[in-house]
This record gives sequence, structure tokens and C-alpha cells, in this order.
Amino acid sequence: MDEPFEKPRFGWQPLTRRGVAAFAPASVGKLLLVQFIVALLAAGTVVWFLQTAWFSVVSEAIGRLPAQGAIGSGALDWPADSAVKLAENHFLALVVDLSHAGAIRSPAHLQVEFGRNDVQIISLGGYLRIPYQRDWRLMFNRSGLEPWWGAWRPALLALAAALVIGGLLVCWSLLATLYCLPARLAGFMANRELTLSGSWRLAGAALMPGALVMMAAILAYGLGALDPIPLAAVGAGHIVLGWIYLIASLLSLPRHAAAPTRPTNPFERRVLPPGPDWDI
Repeated sequence: MDEPFEKPRFGWQPLTRRGVAAFAPASVGKLLLVQFIVALLAAGTVVWFLQTAWFSVVSEAIGRLPAQGAIGSGALDWPADSAVKLAENHFLALVVDLSHAGAIRSPAHLQVEFGRNDVQIISLGGYLRIPYQRDWRLMFNRSGLEPWWGAWRPALLALAAALVIGGLLVCWSLLATLYCLPARLAGFMANRELTLSGSWRLAGAALMPGALVMMAAILAYGLGALDPIPLAAVGAGHIVLGWIYLIASLLSLPRHAAAPTRPTNPFERRVLPPGPDWDI
């Protein structure tokens, strides 16, 4: 009778504990390829959010700027004294209020308010004040900013995508390096077949489910189905999810060949084999 055929394990789907565990014996190149695909998806999610939530508001605000205006010598040159709301959506509001009198308070999650001598960024976490520097020479008018924004908008989105991809790959490598020694020790204590390099790949793959959950949260936030506070909670929880997947996938690895099939009980009564009588 032929021996039963065992399907080889390989890591392509880091969505289950066994799928993550399959990366431990896999090659580094396979892990990096899967991480790159996930990073591409994350970059696409971030670019979609920037385009939908923020960049569209910036385009609308530029279209409502006056023909003349600039930031120079530490002050904003603005033709009127009354507060003006340039553009607004659920996520971002752009306002001009020279005296920061609070005449316009938007329900948007983030409000950028241009004053006479500074710009204030207001959010749920508080506000940040950035004074205009005296050496700044910035356009603040429709005729100057429209062509500039039209030329740089695609480049800024591409730069954001590149930063997301590069930043995630670096962060995942650093976290895998941080987690691999504890994972190797846990694998040794649990009598699992796991090398040090395998623990690095296992830790790197265990971060992928959390990244996918974070992408889903950003999509839900961009669609208006999630508020900033739950989004921040998901951001913290997706890190914990990586730890959970690391432990669960480690326990899914095969036991070491030299490990006992069942733990020995030190209190178990042992029966001596039959033999000659022993006189004491």
C-alpha cells in the first residue's frame, strides 16, 4: 500500500492561524512578497481616503479663494475681515478667521483655521497653533494655487502611497525582529519545530491580519460608518491582534520530533518490572 500523501504547507493566506504558521518553514522572499501585496492594499486605501476625505475639500477651497492674497512677513494678506468658510465635509473644514474669534465652528473632525498671524488646527484631541514665519512667501489666492495644486496633487498622492508602503515594510521588519526571540523561546517551551529565522517569518506573517483589519477600519471611516474614537480603538487593537495570531499560529506548528507525545506526571505511580527479589 502506498504511503499517504501529505499536502505540502506553504504560506500565501495569512488569515488563519494555520495560514500564518505556514510561513515559519517558508522562504523570506515569500513572506516579503505577501507583505508587499498587503502594503500595496494599504497604500491604495490611504490614497483613496486622502482623495475622498481631504484633497477634494482642498480643491474646493482653492476654487473659492480671492484673486489676490498671500502669506508673507509673518502675516496673511486677506481682503476681508469677516470669517469665511472655504470648504467643508464630514472630515475636514478649511476656514479663514483672522482674529480666531470662533465665528465658525465646524462639526468636521478636523478644522484648519487660517488667522492673521498663524494657522490653528482644531480636532477632538485639542488644537495646534503654527505661527507664520517671517521668511515665508506663500501664495494664498486662486490664480496662483489652482495650477500648483493641479500639478502637485497626483505627486502628493504618489508620495503618500510610497511612504505607506516603505513605512509598513520597515515597521513590520522591526516588529518581527522584536517579536522573534520571545516567539522562539515560546516555541522551545511548547516543544514546537521552530527555528530563530522561522520565528522571524512567523512574527512577520502574524502582523498581516491586523493590517487588513486596520484597512477595513479606514475604509469604514472614509465611508462615514466609523467615528474617530472607534477608529483609534481599532488602531490600538490591531496591534494586540498581531500578538494573538502569533501565539495561536505558534501553537499550530507541529511538535518537535524529539518531544514526548504526552507530558509526564511526576506524581504518577511507577510499577517496577518483574525481577529478582531485592533484599534491603
